[in-house]
Amino acid sequence: MKSDSSGQPAGTRIDDVERAHLVDPQDTSFAIGRWAPSPDLTDLIRRFWVPIWSVPPGAEAPQRVLQYPVCLVVVTAEYSRFYGVVTGLSETVLTGDGWAIGTMLTPAAGALITGGAVSDWTDRFGDLSAPAGAAGTTLTTDVRAVMTPDPHEPSRQHEATDLVEAWIRGFAPADDDGLLINAIVEYVEGDSSVTSVTQICDRFHVTERSLQRLTRRRLGLTPKWLIQRRRLQEAAERLRGADTTLAVIAAELGYADEAHLVRDFRTVTGMTPGRFAARFS
Repeated sequence: MKSDSSGQPAGTRIDDVERAHLVDPQDTSFAIGRWAPSPDLTDLIRRFWVPIWSVPPGAEAPQRVLQYPVCLVVVTAEYSRFYGVVTGLSETVLTGDGWAIGTMLTPAAGALITGGAVSDWTDRFGDLSAPAGAAGTTLTTDVRAVMTPDPHEPSRQHEATDLVEAWIRGFAPADDDGLLINAIVEYVEGDSSVTSVTQICDRFHVTERSLQRLTRRRLGLTPKWLIQRRRLQEAAERLRGADTTLAVIAAELGYADEAHLVRDFRTVTGMTPGRFAARFS
């Protein structure tokens, strides 16, 4: 798979700013390569991310993420895990030297891998063998065999994600409900004017009850959560050196006032918008 200088495949575009990652700009302990899946897997895989880190002895590098409404598969030298959606702030603390092959699934993919409601995995994770069985164990072994000799080598990283793709193809194609939830999430994430559940229902011609059941089964959360999460991710993106005021950001994101944005942001991230913005000033 060909990549451009940013590590992304030629001809694709991934977020200019990874708005979900509340990265500390002073943290230089890691580098992350990101690329899109093969064209035939875009209904099941959003992207790959491959962090390589080296943290000084005795130090820690916390990675805090406002996770997207999707499940994750992460293989490292120490563990191999399937993650459900984290409704609050997801945190991983990096130490020492290490690597990970991360797969961000689409909303459709989680239930295909678990074979049941994704709500059973909300706010928790387990060994990849739990939902994937022996295939998960084999994938873990194969990825480690590829990565261990030299995890910094891009060709090995891409070979590892090719292994993940080969495994995911066993769950293709996405079913009709999966395609619908993909479209719903894409709509909410891509349109800042979506501020109510009614707008989603009207757009996709579903009742609120049907929408609630669908998002619970396929995402493990509510439609309201989808809207709030997108708002917070957008707020985090705009606070990174944006030449605007918090009041303007609140109004543009559909908050009643600045105080409501401050409350939501602090509740989920543990810091005020002002404190977060100061890291980038």
